[in-house]
Amino acid sequence: MSEHAQTHRIGPIQLASGIAPHHGWSFLVAAFFSIGLMVFMSIGQTYILNEHLGIPESSQGAISGQLVFLTEIVTLLLFLPAGVLMDRIGRRGVYAAGFLLLALTYLLYPFATSVEMLYGYRLIYALGVVAVAGGLSTVLADYPSERSRGKLVALVGVLSGLGVVIISQGLGSLPKAFTNAGFDGVAAGRFTHFIIAGLSVAVAALVFLGLKGGVPSRHEERPSVRELFVGGFAQARNPRILLAYASAFIARGDQAVNATFIILWGTLAGKATGMDPAAAVLSGTMIFVITQISALLWAPLLGPLLDRIDRVSAMALCMGLAALGNLAPLLLDDPLARIGILFFILLGIGQISVFLAGQSLIGQEAPTAQRGAVLGAFNVAGAIGILLITLAGGYLFDRIDPRAPFVVVGIINLLLLGASLFVRWRYSGGQERAADGASG
Repeated sequence: MSEHAQTHRIGPIQLASGIAPHHGWSFLVAAFFSIGLMVFMSIGQTYILNEHLGIPESSQGAISGQLVFLTEIVTLLLFLPAGVLMDRIGRRGVYAAGFLLLALTYLLYPFATSVEMLYGYRLIYALGVVAVAGGLSTVLADYPSERSRGKLVALVGVLSGLGVVIISQGLGSLPKAFTNAGFDGVAAGRFTHFIIAGLSVAVAALVFLGLKGGVPSRHEERPSVRELFVGGFAQARNPRILLAYASAFIARGDQAVNATFIILWGTLAGKATGMDPAAAVLSGTMIFVITQISALLWAPLLGPLLDRIDRVSAMALCMGLAALGNLAPLLLDDPLARIGILFFILLGIGQISVFLAGQSLIGQEAPTAQRGAVLGAFNVAGAIGILLITLAGGYLFDRIDPRAPFVVVGIINLLLLGASLFVRWRYSGGQERAADGASG
């Protein structure tokens, strides 16, 4: 009971020993901004390709996919070293440095005069993503007591989703506001990126001043590369873990497709109707925001269901929802049509469904002794999904149809729906741990 005397609460969440309330509140604010400030890259990049660089529309899909591909290569190479660095010098320094790297990217991006310069700046952005995403997940593991871990994970998920929606919708409208005020398109893009950079610096200061300093009293056991591949991927002999890895592959790929190609599709459709680039990007951003709001509203409805039925049965259901969401745009010719709202709601529901189903399944199935390696392999499978799907999706977007990346994801969803049903039928014996946990 002595531990209770050393712990604090923020609302219903009990913090781990040694974590003060102001540490917790600072982290919640940082969590709100973390994903949104990373996702804004898709909005700003689309604007720069169209307004600043005048890239032909026939090349924008491939370039966007390649830029995402470059980011994921860097994250794959550096996520383990970044984790070790956070254990050695502390969380807040690395986390804050990530926001400063994002700020530097947003300062440089609107001054690019060629696509090659964008690739160079994207390397800086990738370093920022590694530090911010790694800091977010590590602090999320550090700060709650065990009894409040689920509550904090859920709250951070909601805050991250709100941050994406508010930052995308609010700051995504700035170029149009600046052009309406009389600035030319290039100046509007630069002013917008300066504001995003300033916000990133402010959050970096909050993280450095507000989070707990020092190194953790006990280092998190991070798997080495050999442990990751030998231990983590060896666990794929369990068909349910293999299914979870496959779900990570497609869930992360789906998220990347939505963030990159929904905005681009909407922007190009807006330009085709005669909109200026600022208004076109705003139109593309708005349909992306619709997917995020639908995902945000659907998550708390789906969560209780995932705890009440077999995880693989839930995976089959979620893959079906995702297949519906990704294949439905085949019926949509104009993404900016009023009826398009329904299609983007389905996309958002499908995206979050597969993500939550995969997290639930891997959390249940990962053996305690190798949890770090299994979760590491799960994250690697997700990164590989982003790499392959965005790279292929970019070329398909340009050469076949803007809907092609979504169709590819939808076909994979259907294949994994079949795999889920097979695993549920063939390997269900003795695996009803979700029900046991609920009754316990």
